[in-house]
Amino acid sequence: MPRWSWLPRTRRRTPVAPEDETLVFAGSASPRLAAAICRHLGVEAGRGEVLRFSEGTLFVRVLQNVRGRRVYLVQSTVFPANDHLVELLFWIDALKRASAESVTAVIPYFSYGKGDKKDEPRVSIRARVCADAIERAGADRVVTMDLHAPQIQGFFRAPVDDLYAVDRLCAALRSGLPDRPVVVSPDAGFAKKARVFADRLDAPMAIAAKTRAGHDERIESASLIGDVSGRDAILVDDFTVSGATLVEAAEELRRRGARSVIAAITHAVFAPGTAARLEASPIERLLVTDTVETQPEPLGSRVEVVSVAPLFAEAIRRIHRRESISSLFTEGSADTGG
Repeated sequence: MPRWSWLPRTRRRTPVAPEDETLVFAGSASPRLAAAICRHLGVEAGRGEVLRFSEGTLFVRVLQNVRGRRVYLVQSTVFPANDHLVELLFWIDALKRASAESVTAVIPYFSYGKGDKKDEPRVSIRARVCADAIERAGADRVVTMDLHAPQIQGFFRAPVDDLYAVDRLCAALRSGLPDRPVVVSPDAGFAKKARVFADRLDAPMAIAAKTRAGHDERIESASLIGDVSGRDAILVDDFTVSGATLVEAAEELRRRGARSVIAAITHAVFAPGTAARLEASPIERLLVTDTVETQPEPLGSRVEVVSVAPLFAEAIRRIHRRESISSLFTEGSADTGG
């Protein structure tokens, strides 16, 4: 009979074979973030190119062998949103046709996440259409950050890891945290996530309620739930496009007696005119992450960029090693990928 030995053995580190090294490609929407992720992983970015023809069509080409490799593609889908979404699909298709074993779509900002429901007659659920297209193109997994609505993960059949920027933003906020902070959600929909900020910063919370009439991003009215008098308000949100929500909330906070207003958001989706609007607002400091880097205008002097490359790099590292990434998620949340 075989004899089993229970004596401890010294574990040897097996060197990583070249074909098993992490291979990260950068789409044209996220070259700087992808480069930062590669630096944290200690790898060189994959070689590829995107050509734009005169009639507006795109051509994606992979310039190295990816056969049998597990590949990660970093590409946000904004400015121009439709071009970058289509480019994402072409990258996935090109990598799968080049016989990549798997393709993980790392989408730092999923712009069509706002279209997560049919809230009026005869409209498309845009997030679902995009999810179907990404999967049909061949994506085996999706990694993203601060989805506008958590239920969007259910639009995909493939695993979706929705990372959160709250810890990175709170770490940056603590470096200049005011004496009497109060965390403010700009609307009731973000209140649950704002509570996480409040817990991390050990601060009370308030809600600036707003109403909109249509899709023109204009605020009709705003009110405040909570006490901000004599306190330093910290507005938090997942993204801003026109800046209207943040500016209206900041003005209301100052009217209600807030000593100062700063803000922290994940996705700096700044449309033309947003930076100027924020510069003229009561917001003294605005922290954003680097999930968006193709804004049509400079961000402005009050904006501080906090990199989330370390978080994405760690997620990619653990996925590649088939390790759990649960610890990368906020308390009380769970990843769908294990």
